[in-house]
Amino acid sequence: MVVEIIASPAVCPGHYDVKPSDIDAFKRASLILAHGFEPWVDDLLQASQSEAAVVYIKGPWNTPSLLKARYQAVSQALSEYLGIDTSAKLEDCLNSIDEVDAYLKEVAQSSGFADMPVVCMLWQKSFIEYLGFKVVAYYGPPEMVSAQQYESIIANATQSGAKLVIDNLQSGVDLGNKIASEIGGVEVALSNFPKIAPELSNVTAVMKWNAEKLSKAVENLELLSEISSLKAQLNTWVTATTVSSIIAVALFIVCLAMYTKLKGRK
Repeated sequence: MVVEIIASPAVCPGHYDVKPSDIDAFKRASLILAHGFEPWVDDLLQASQSEAAVVYIKGPWNTPSLLKARYQAVSQALSEYLGIDTSAKLEDCLNSIDEVDAYLKEVAQSSGFADMPVVCMLWQKSFIEYLGFKVVAYYGPPEMVSAQQYESIIANATQSGAKLVIDNLQSGVDLGNKIASEIGGVEVALSNFPKIAPELSNVTAVMKWNAEKLSKAVENLELLSEISSLKAQLNTWVTATTVSSIIAVALFIVCLAMYTKLKGRK
């Protein structure tokens, strides 16, 4: 069986620009798998006049249970339309996902993710909630966030004490950085797709990479909190020292005045 990938896994399939060679790939295909949100699939089917069955593997994939469901759907399609038995390989894949699931939960527990209030980009919401974070505000594609929605995000984040803002790398990070700056927090950008770095060869590797980035962001947030606390203590000390100095000067002036007065009586 020959597998041809049309849209690179490093980019959102919905934003892929088709090439002339894709028409030939569709024409030669026996089975076409798609997510369901690619606007170019129908165009390629029409241009290629392909007679291949098209199976849409719908739904998100950024938590272990969701990813397992996508693997199972692909396996079923290969069996139903091509007569290929992938049960053994499927079992290996599902077991590997379970191992990653256990790793992610360990990272979440050791890093204290549970019930931590956060703001996040919509495409990362299911993964963030799976890790135990409490999403108090979220936003869609930055270009679609209105001024009123932005103010609501800031209000909810401030009211809930959220200091961590979680972006979706493929959607841009400017809005997340702006929110983090306004609420005095930390921004971190996660990925929804593999291949953005050499070591991120599949989705489970991306999940681990995302969890580790979140763990580091929480550490940075704790450090920021400690720095803020030290600044507050320093300001209190400076204020106290200043007040003490003023009192000391005032006492000196009073004493000097009393000494001068007494000396004048002699």
